Amino acid sequence: MLNLKQLLGLAIAAGLMISAPASAQETIKLATTTSTENSGLLGYLLPKFESESGYKVQVIATGTGKALKLGSQGDVDLVMTHAPGAEAKFVADGFGVEPRGIMENDFVILGPKNDPAKARDSKNAEEAFAKIAKSGVPFVSRGDDSGTHKKELIIWKAANVTPDFKGYTSVGQGMGKTLLMANELQGYTLSDRGTFVAYKAKLDLGIDFDGGATLANPYQVILINPAKYPDLNHKGARAFSDWLISKEAQSMINSYKVQGEQLFKATYGK
Repeated sequence: MLNLKQLLGLAIAAGLMISAPASAQETIKLATTTSTENSGLLGYLLPKFESESGYKVQVIATGTGKALKLGSQGDVDLVMTHAPGAEAKFVADGFGVEPRGIMENDFVILGPKNDPAKARDSKNAEEAFAKIAKSGVPFVSRGDDSGTHKKELIIWKAANVTPDFKGYTSVGQGMGKTLLMANELQGYTLSDRGTFVAYKAKLDLGIDFDGGATLANPYQVILINPAKYPDLNHKGARAFSDWLISKEAQSMINSYKVQGEQLFKATYGK
């Protein structure tokens, strides 16, 4: 039979176990785009999920290409990205399972407020890009294989423009730094609307073109295939994916605003 001293020892040990930091199994590794972090959305969503679930989400914010690569290597538990073509290949190649569309915003073409390339007068994004290329005004590209960069290249191709013209600058940076460089050069760039709104107070740039199907920007969350990487935190990843499509999370996505502007529209089941 345990004496009082032994019982106290067990109680203390149990208390230490309860208050111990989250184990590796309780941590969810998420590779996602810089736009979800730069816009402040993840900082808004994650505390709620973590407090309700007990999991801790470790965010690796990078370009979509790098995020999908991390997923294909089994370095993360799930990905949240915004490049439909690359995501479809990721799933078809057997690295991802159960892709779920969770939200969308749109891309915008930013530039000097006086719009020297006359992009605002364009019928579509392709025409706006063609005018910018001919104008001689700088265009700053993320150049980082992100979803935004992939979208930019799609538009150049549709505009029959090779992006090597005078003034085209590829910086290999995330959206925030790209915006700051475009601002410094007083040039054009392509941005997701959410990051632009989050940075707008720091910029002397305006939206010179927006709208149309070409500039749609859907986001998906994709689990990593357990058949390829059985040792990942699949339980935690699924819990987070399930939470993102819940009524609570979808409502939070719709209600998230910066400077009074809604940045994302929840889309699951629509």
